[in-house]
Amino acid sequence: MKRIGIALFNGFALPDVAAVAEIFQSANTLGETTRSGFVPYDVCLLSVAGGRISSSSSALVSTETIDAHHVADNFHVLFIAGGTGVNAALRDGRLVTWLRRISPYTEVIFPIAEGRLLLDAAGLEPTADDPRRDVPRAQVLHDGLRTRPSPDIIHPLHAVLAVVESDLGARLAQTIASGIEPLLQTRFTPIVSKNASGGVSEKIRNSARWLEMNGERPIKIDEAAKVVAMSSRNFLRRFKMEMGMTPSDYLLFVRLDMCCRLLAESDLPVDKVARRCGIGSGGRLSKLFRRYLGTSPTEYRSLKRRSLTSA
Repeated sequence: MKRIGIALFNGFALPDVAAVAEIFQSANTLGETTRSGFVPYDVCLLSVAGGRISSSSSALVSTETIDAHHVADNFHVLFIAGGTGVNAALRDGRLVTWLRRISPYTEVIFPIAEGRLLLDAAGLEPTADDPRRDVPRAQVLHDGLRTRPSPDIIHPLHAVLAVVESDLGARLAQTIASGIEPLLQTRFTPIVSKNASGGVSEKIRNSARWLEMNGERPIKIDEAAKVVAMSSRNFLRRFKMEMGMTPSDYLLFVRLDMCCRLLAESDLPVDKVARRCGIGSGGRLSKLFRRYLGTSPTEYRSLKRRSLTSA
């Protein structure tokens, strides 16, 4: 049995975590029917203190404490959740410290969305060398999948399917993928994840991630330039050249991505979603959704809920 860990914190984004766990559960169920009751994965939900923690939509999830798993209990794969609560988790520091301690005993660590900020704080990279092969760890997952996304962006669900394919074969992985394909891509994920691509310098990557971490509050672009010790003029020029958009546009897409997540996983009123994500008001959010998505926030929420149910 291979142990899968999912590290959570208060304010984590529930939909992606639930989808990751569901794929492994589907693999267990299908494995039982094809391999005489063989169950390949043990999925563990972990948090610093253990017990019940709250997602960003206020749904409670039961977890085990990270201290309950000793160094000898290696993880096959460890996922790090994303979500609006990542800033509090970074300030707390205990999860970051644990990630540093557990990383040598974990085959692959993979961040979900904002989870890569915790990975960065721990001084770890999702492309650290895999001891089994002379290629990056994330690339091992990437190469294991037949149908894959943009070379620079690996969605966590693609990573899960790659693990299942490597362990149990392409046919079983494709059977699972056929049921969850609508969840694999969102409109803003490739844009927000662009800072992880190889063509982006360290300073611009750090500034983009700072914008992600502070997207829920009012920001002056000059602040992002000061964070990476660049003049405003040079920062704007370099950011647009390397990211293909201005810092202001990137920040807007970060906020829209946050709104999409919160609309999908919560019942918060549209106006409150807008304020929590730095947009300002429900009216402005509606205009932005019409412009970039061709729909209203309420219609987007209904469509997303239907797609989640049908999948």
